[in-house]
Amino acid sequence: MANKLVIKVTAGSDAPERCSQAFTVAAVAVASGVEVSLWLTGEAAWFALPGRAARFELPHAAPLPDLLDSVLGAGRVTLCTQCAARRDIGEKDVIAGVRIAGAQVFLSEIMPDGVQALVY
Repeated sequence: MANKLVIKVTAGSDAPERCSQAFTVAAVAVASGVEVSLWLTGEAAWFALPGRAARFELPHAAPLPDLLDSVLGAGRVTLCTQCAARRDIGEKDVIAGVRIAGAQVFLSEIMPDGVQALVY
């Protein structure tokens, strides 16, 4: 098993199943002791804002706020710089523990040996 998992979730409420899958895999990986880095891009960028995950609903899926809290508690959550800018989201707007970073940081996370990256 990889010692680090990087997940880039591009879907939000526009594709709820893909979105939920990404958050579920991230939370399960954290619970399994894997170092997780979850990147919020595209429509998933909105989940970096307080209260937005609570608005997400998908039948038979774990609540998104619980999954996000799991990752924030033991992993890392990053909001894409360009995605944040396009939505007028700044550092002061995001949930505590969410950082804003760009492609250079993403690339540095996925390049070392032993890292697996998933895009949803």
